[in-house]
Amino acid sequence: MRKLVYYVAVSVDGFIAGPSGEFDFYPGAPDMAQHQLDEYPETIPVQARPQLGLADTPNKRFDTVLMGLGAYRPGLDAGIPSPYPHLEQYVVSSTLPGVDDPAVHLVRADPLGLVRELKQQPGSGDLWLCGGGRLAAELLPEIDELVFKRYPVVAGGGIPAFAGPLRPRPFAPVETLAFSHGGTVTTYRPAG
Repeated sequence: MRKLVYYVAVSVDGFIAGPSGEFDFYPGAPDMAQHQLDEYPETIPVQARPQLGLADTPNKRFDTVLMGLGAYRPGLDAGIPSPYPHLEQYVVSSTLPGVDDPAVHLVRADPLGLVRELKQQPGSGDLWLCGGGRLAAELLPEIDELVFKRYPVVAGGGIPAFAGPLRPRPFAPVETLAFSHGGTVTTYRPAG
């Protein structure tokens, strides 16, 4: 069965973006960036793929991406209605009037049901939960793996990795990789 993987950048205080969706405060490190290119090339959006030499790079881990409106909006605002054409794309939003690209599926309700259905379908890869925090909180019961790119910065406020009601669910770290700027990539799986 395919897994739902929440692969996301996060500050040390647990925020995936600033209050208005900002993410430019994450400090860069060449070795961390190279890890993403090597292990998760499909998570690079279409506009950056040619410059990074990924134009024809096959997907390595994921074949499907799920995004909340906040995760989808930056591409849309830049005139890119299909930010990951190399993946099956789902945008979960009850307020987005529509999508201008037939390759992007707009989901207005029941993302939990959608994920359960997608997990049962055959595919060449796992499902990537790209963000945001409200969608992650709603999909928490179906998340099979967390991959947190933790950057050595305190955001102080913004969009939390999980923005929903208190519903504790234990996860255990299975791997942590450290990078030159002090950031880490930690993989967690459900505990017990």
